[in-house]
Amino acid sequence: MAKVFKKTSGNGGLTLFLGKRDYVDHVSSVDVVEGVVKLDSKDFGDRKVFVQLACAFRYGSEDLDVMGIGFRKDIWTKYLQLYPESHKPTLSPMHDTLMKKAGDNTVPFTFEIPNNLPCSVCLQPGPDDKGKACGVDFEVKTYLAMEKSNPDEKIEKKDTARLVIRKIQYAPSQIGPGPKAEICKSFMMSDKPVHLEASLEKDLYFHGEPIPIKIKINNESNKTVKKFKITVDQSTDIVLYCADKYIKSVLSQEFGETVEPNSTYENTLSITPLLSENKEKRGLALDGRLKEEDTNLASTTMLRPGLAEKQVLGILVSYKIKINLMVAGGGLLGGLTASDVTVELPLMLMHPKPEE
Repeated sequence: MAKVFKKTSGNGGLTLFLGKRDYVDHVSSVDVVEGVVKLDSKDFGDRKVFVQLACAFRYGSEDLDVMGIGFRKDIWTKYLQLYPESHKPTLSPMHDTLMKKAGDNTVPFTFEIPNNLPCSVCLQPGPDDKGKACGVDFEVKTYLAMEKSNPDEKIEKKDTARLVIRKIQYAPSQIGPGPKAEICKSFMMSDKPVHLEASLEKDLYFHGEPIPIKIKINNESNKTVKKFKITVDQSTDIVLYCADKYIKSVLSQEFGETVEPNSTYENTLSITPLLSENKEKRGLALDGRLKEEDTNLASTTMLRPGLAEKQVLGILVSYKIKINLMVAGGGLLGGLTASDVTVELPLMLMHPKPEE
């Protein structure tokens, strides 16, 4: 194990140990969260020790709590009692390693994450926004309390140790064939149409990988295709009490290619959507980040077959590519007969699974 993550409570009585902070959602199942808590019980009194795993949607900093009302909505929470001993998991090699690292008086725990929970996603703050970014996060917390979840019991920060973790998805090992879309559009003052066909080589691309788009045009009309515009839109579905959908462009690129009347065109144009080109866009969905480490555009959300989007609370992310031909209106009417020809292709953006 290269690194152990630990956090000690302010009173020194609780130390939380985890062997990793990224837990992979394999669609059919999710990595289990295994950790240990080191106990120094001399100041516990009558209080018990609990450990909690919570998935929450944060829509404001905890520092902005108003009259005890936090800007946080718990999506899913699981509690375990560690002292006096109640939870007794089957020990794993990870537990053994952490217990050796932590020393005496350690108690192991295991959480299973349901596979209908969202992945960790944060929304990009604006340039002047302060505090934690809005989004979905997972947190392991150990604390001292009389009861595990009594809203009337005040739990002091000094009696708490917490670590944020991430639930992430990687690209599947099998990548499928790419999508194809076509349209045939007629125009005013023209007897014949424009045919547009666009396709991708595969259905999934990695973050930062160039995306080649094969474009075929058969312009049978009497109008000129002046230029092309390719955009990539990110759709963010925020599903809590009700569903909100936000669509933001993460790439917009023009190509000064012309297709004259009664001619054809075939070419492959390459695009690469990057977060570095979208640093100022407030509310853009990013992969959940730990502290201030680098991140990227949020990965496409993959759902288990048969699981409807409305059954998954949190933030769901998808992408699509739009190919738009700007067709000039000729003759006396000029701009009045100008028009666009557009097709859309679905796009999946993800990370490759790291080597073991």
